[in-house]
Amino acid sequence: MALHVLGINHRSAPLEVREKLAFPAEAQVEALADLAAQPGVSEAVLVSTCNRTEVYCRADAPEPVRAWLEREAAKSGVKLDSHLYVHAEEAAVRHAFRVASGLDSMVLGEPQILGQVKQSVRMAENAGTMGATLSRLFQNTFAVAKQVRTETALGAQSISMAAAALKLAQNLFGDLSRTTLLLIGAGEMVELAATYFVAQRPHSVVVANRTVARGEVFAERFGARAIALAELPARIPEFDIVVTATASSLPILGKGLIESALRARKRRPMFIVDLAVPRDVETEVGELDDVFLYSIDDLGKIVQEGAEARQSAAAEAEAIVDRQVAAFREWQGSRAAVPAIVELRRRADGYREAELARAKARLARGEDPAAVMEALARGLANKFLHHPTQALTQAPESEREALARAVRRLFPDSEEGGTAREA
Repeated sequence: MALHVLGINHRSAPLEVREKLAFPAEAQVEALADLAAQPGVSEAVLVSTCNRTEVYCRADAPEPVRAWLEREAAKSGVKLDSHLYVHAEEAAVRHAFRVASGLDSMVLGEPQILGQVKQSVRMAENAGTMGATLSRLFQNTFAVAKQVRTETALGAQSISMAAAALKLAQNLFGDLSRTTLLLIGAGEMVELAATYFVAQRPHSVVVANRTVARGEVFAERFGARAIALAELPARIPEFDIVVTATASSLPILGKGLIESALRARKRRPMFIVDLAVPRDVETEVGELDDVFLYSIDDLGKIVQEGAEARQSAAAEAEAIVDRQVAAFREWQGSRAAVPAIVELRRRADGYREAELARAKARLARGEDPAAVMEALARGLANKFLHHPTQALTQAPESEREALARAVRRLFPDSEEGGTAREA
């Protein structure tokens, strides 16, 4: 079995495709169970964020997972076609390290992805789809991400999409102290945006959430008030700035709703940031006059304008990834040798037991202990050497040198490999 990564991201697929292949947290356990049931799949982790949906797996071949992803996409009426990428073995390891380190993010070096990958791994652990290989892969992945954060300036030089959204809002409204802010959802993306916007001391802040109790807890942290999502149609005209990122599979802000809000606002502009995938806001809303709508892809393009300043740190991070990929491949190689080592020890134990039984029988008959010990040692040596000697003498000339090198590597003398030690 081999390591594979299959998925789509912000580089391979537009937002309208990515949002059709998104797995909210409540759907991931079932999806993981379904993935693990595919032919030849023994381990699986599903990473689903705003910018990517990826399956990390240990499997005989990638085709069953590809077919599974294509079926899931087809349920929403989209075809993956050229949007889907597939990485195997070393390329899969490198991809995992780069993703968690922020090197593969829309915003180079952004820190949120690491927490999202960790959450995905916990989900797979709870679902029982993690095994030794993926467990080791993600242990190393998190260590690499930490090393990149501590040894390079990549994260320090990252500009978040929340910061970019704030700058755009300030360009439109100027001083935000006279604006009203609506936060829809209570997840990590909204929390990050709230940190930036609330610091500007808007006139009022309201949190709308499907679960009002959770919304109240979230709102308390920012000195805000909480309402239910069901109140939005009546309340939406009150707000100048709307930041939304829910796990809804369908838009919660439609063109008709915003048109009504604009009429009630007497055409005062609305600034809307949609950080959700799938999108919370119908794309047609962006066509309305007096609405300034920015999706997660729009913000990504803006923040990438400063990417040149982060390239030096990125090069240092890539060097760390290269070294750690090599280390992981070395670990994989040692794992591949385990069956051969087990077989070698099994045969050695068989030889030992046979010769020991013969020696005990001779001692029981009263034979000279010294002669018995000599025969025991000679018998063990003959058994160990019989098959290697036969292989060397019968091998064609083209193979003989390789076998001779193997002998020197496996049985070094004191000058080549030092004295023998207990295994």
